[in-house]
Amino acid sequence: MYGVTFDLDAHRRELLAHCYRMTGSVTDAEDLVQETMLRAWRARDDFDPGRASLRTWLYRIATNVCLTALERRVRRPLPSGLAGATFDPDTTLVRSPEVPWLQPIPDAMITDPASIVASRGSVRLALVAALQHLSARQRAVLLLRDVLAWPAAEVASLLGTSVAAVNSLLQRARTQVADVSEDTIAETPEQRGVLDRFAAAFENSDAALLSRLLAEEVTLEMPPHSTWFAGHHAVSTFLGRVVRTGSWRLLPTRANGQPAFASYLDGHEHGITVISLTEARIDRVVAFQDPDLFRRFDFGPH
Repeated sequence: MYGVTFDLDAHRRELLAHCYRMTGSVTDAEDLVQETMLRAWRARDDFDPGRASLRTWLYRIATNVCLTALERRVRRPLPSGLAGATFDPDTTLVRSPEVPWLQPIPDAMITDPASIVASRGSVRLALVAALQHLSARQRAVLLLRDVLAWPAAEVASLLGTSVAAVNSLLQRARTQVADVSEDTIAETPEQRGVLDRFAAAFENSDAALLSRLLAEEVTLEMPPHSTWFAGHHAVSTFLGRVVRTGSWRLLPTRANGQPAFASYLDGHEHGITVISLTEARIDRVVAFQDPDLFRRFDFGPH
């Protein structure tokens, strides 16, 4: 090992972010990082710091581990990736627990290089959801080139292909994710006020306040329900009923580099809600109705 310090754990959190982007699953990402560490430790005598840094070497292993895993797994969508929206707030919800849904990831679990998080929001929910519609190799190319800023030749070497093929994969991948909207990474004081009022609207059963906080083109998704709503009328009407269903408590957290809430209904764990804002309005609400997520976000019974 040429006397190099072989500190694998120093890279664990950013590798978790990488595997999460590739798979859309926190559970799978943790398993894949563990497999990466195991392979790296077994091959530690082959590591040559004269050819690549330890970080680069680990990313090569992690990417190959993800590509192998994705050969056997279906993609993880959000409801908007499966069917069109409904604009009717009276539509009956369809629950689809059999779908392996995209999972949110707590900010506290991952550490990316600060410049990458600040400039590209590389784990934001809309982007990770869009990545799931790419082929596994397209995902790898887009992440290695646009997030990690690897040279095309290095990506080609990892994938066993040509630079021309990498550039072609990158162009197609960029085209497919080009319409992904920019979610807020750091909120302004005004936007933080919107988030505070969003929580207050639920806790005070204030449907009128909630309606005023929503953008005209707002969308609402609620995995594991495949039904999702679009437009101010549908979303505000539906959520207006939800806030009156019982006693709500919303506790702030962060997921995917975005503001989020852990929600409790009548004292019971209900779900993790990830919020996107445009200027001073909420334009996307993704409410993951899975109480099991509370442990990952370090929330318990309330």
